[in-house]
Amino acid sequence: MIVEVRGDLDVVTGRQFDEYLTMAREEHDRIVLDLSAVDFMDTSALAVIVGHWKGLLAAGGTLSLAGARYRYTKSLWITGLADRLPLYDTVDKAVAAGRAGTGQEDGAGQGDAAGAPAS
Repeated sequence: MIVEVRGDLDVVTGRQFDEYLTMAREEHDRIVLDLSAVDFMDTSALAVIVGHWKGLLAAGGTLSLAGARYRYTKSLWITGLADRLPLYDTVDKAVAAGRAGTGQEDGAGQGDAAGAPAS
């Protein structure tokens, strides 16, 4: 399932974001978060993402991030989560990695994952 996120991911929208991901997890065990239209992300949103990532991993599923723009999602890199979570330049690359089974379970060391931050 591809979850397209737009606008701000912060303490104000965090609860709704968490509820939406919870509903998505009820029906899907492989989720790609499309962050290409996110304008701001704080650490409360990261807590939501990490919680769902860990839950999906424990259940044998995956959570990948796609399209994160450094300028708007700096908290991913500042906290080091960009190196831990499966992170891809585009949704297509994230989906292809999931189909090929190339995503590593812990999210680290993705071969085709987004590397250097882009603005």
